[in-house]
Amino acid sequence: MDIRIGKHVIGENHPTYFIADIAANHDGSLERAKMLIRLAAKAGADAAKFQNFSASKIVSDYGFRSLGGQQSHQAKWKKSVFEVYSDASISFDWSPELKKTCDEAGIDYFSSPYDFDAIDRLEAYMPAYKVGSGEIDWLEALERMASKGKPVILATGAAAIGEVQRAVHAILRINPQLVLMQCNTNYTASLENFQYINLRVLETYRQMFPQVVLGLSDHTPGHATVLGAVTLGARAIEKHFTDDNSREGPDHAFAMNPQSWAEMVENTRRLEKALGSGDKKIEDNEKDTSVIQRRCIRAADDIPAGREITRDLLDVLRPATPGGIKPDQIENVLGKHAVAAIPAGKEIRWTDLVE
Repeated sequence: MDIRIGKHVIGENHPTYFIADIAANHDGSLERAKMLIRLAAKAGADAAKFQNFSASKIVSDYGFRSLGGQQSHQAKWKKSVFEVYSDASISFDWSPELKKTCDEAGIDYFSSPYDFDAIDRLEAYMPAYKVGSGEIDWLEALERMASKGKPVILATGAAAIGEVQRAVHAILRINPQLVLMQCNTNYTASLENFQYINLRVLETYRQMFPQVVLGLSDHTPGHATVLGAVTLGARAIEKHFTDDNSREGPDHAFAMNPQSWAEMVENTRRLEKALGSGDKKIEDNEKDTSVIQRRCIRAADDIPAGREITRDLLDVLRPATPGGIKPDQIENVLGKHAVAAIPAGKEIRWTDLVE
C-alpha cells in the first residue's frame, strides 16, 4: 500500500523518503536545532525528526546505576545515563518553532514521543509518529499512537520476530498506515556492525506483512546499507544527522553529515532509476546497440538468382541491419532460392527468398 506523510507519498513505486534524525544533536540549543533542519533539507532530507521525552519518564537513574557500569555505546559517555537524557531532552515549547522551520525548509517535521503525555502533546504538530526500537514491546504506547489515525513508523532494532509480530498486529488492528523498519540498535559506529544489519529481514517482513511499507533505520557509517535496503524494497530511510561528527554528544559520532547525506540521497536516486522495471525488453537507449552488436544472416559470396541457399553461402555477421533475417532463423533459410542476385556481404531478407 501507499502511505501519505505530509506532502509525500511513500510506497514501492515512489521515491525513497529520507528522515534526518536530529535526535540529541541539537546539543540543547533551539537555534542549533533549526540550523540542522535547514542543513538537512539542503542535503536532500524529506523530514527532520526529534525526540521528546522527560528523563524521569524514559530511564531509571537507579536502574542504570545498579547495572554496575555503563555499557555498549554508553560506556563512552562522560555523564550518567540519566544526566545525558536530561541534557538531550527538549521542551515542548520548541515544537511550534521546529515545525515552522521545517515548513519553511520544505520538509516534514515529526518526533518520537517516549511517554503518554508526549504522544498527546505532539499530535498537533506531526503528520506521523515515529516509534523508537526500544518501545516495541510497550504495546499500550503503540496503541495510543496508532489511535491518533496518523501513519506510524516502527523501528525494530534489538527485537525478535515474535515481538515484531505482536507490535505490528497491535498497530494494524487500529491503524493500517504502518512503515516497518529493519534496524540494528548498536550505536558504536564500528565497522563490525555491518555483519549484524541483516537486510534480508526486509524480505521476511515483505512476506509476513505484505500490507506495510518497508524501511530501514540505520546507524552504520556511510550508505552501503541504505542502497541495499532500497534494492530490497525499503522506501523509508532514517539515519542520524549532524553538522560535525567530532562534536561532543551521544549521537554525533555515528551520524551522517551534510556531505555524506547528500551523497546518500544522490546515489539512492540513481539506484531508484537503475532498479527500473521488471520487464525485460530492448530499451530505447540500446536500440542502436542492438543493431551494431547483434548479427544477421549475410551472403558469404555472390549468390546468383535462382540459386538454392546452402549453409556455405551464408555468414552470420554484424550489424543486424533492420529487416535482415536473424541468426536464429538460419534453418528456415536453408533450401530456399534467391529471387534475384544477392551480392557478397549483403544482408538477406525474407523478400530475397522463395521456395
